[in-house]
Amino acid sequence: MNKQQVIEKTIAFVKEVLKNAEGGHDWFHIERVYKNSILIAKSEEVDVFVVALGALLHDIADSKFHNGDETVGPKVATDFLQSQQVDSVIIEHVVQIINNISFKGGKVIRTFSSKELDVVQDADRLDAIGAIGIARAINYGGFKNRVIYNPDIAPDLNMTKEEYKKSTAPTINHFYEKLLLLKDKMNTETGKQLAKQRHEFMELYLEQFYKEWNGEV
Repeated sequence: MNKQQVIEKTIAFVKEVLKNAEGGHDWFHIERVYKNSILIAKSEEVDVFVVALGALLHDIADSKFHNGDETVGPKVATDFLQSQQVDSVIIEHVVQIINNISFKGGKVIRTFSSKELDVVQDADRLDAIGAIGIARAINYGGFKNRVIYNPDIAPDLNMTKEEYKKSTAPTINHFYEKLLLLKDKMNTETGKQLAKQRHEFMELYLEQFYKEWNGEV
């Protein structure tokens, strides 16, 4: 098995599958997570091949776009990796990364742990915060036809996994229900360092947002 060839074929596969995906979960999201995963992996003792495949395939079939079905992504990834004659142990590791990477309201405890999962999860969470995270949140809110902000609807920090998945709350609520929580949920030291700056940028954004909303100087 030529690992570099497998990675190149995986990239081509993901680009094709996600060519019409929503802007916050498209190939460019995958590419950013992939690049950040490789960056973080440099400071961790991990199997970089597993990290690369996990990053490239982590959103191959996000349940949000498949009626909440969380089995689609792992199946698509498994079928593809088997077609590339990837070792079954590696495939299982990648599937576990896909199954355990998501935030899902922050109430779900991971059923699997590995340093590779830590790296890919941090990279995915980094793409949900900062300037890009803000853009993705607003883009997805528009995609789902949600209001940007409604001061009469307070953020809900006690949602179950199912409530979180079905939420139709305003986009600004998502900052409090997920984005601002991610800084303290990072796994690696590199992830924590990168998250700090992005977190501070979101706080500045919200401060400016409320000033403009309320007509303040």
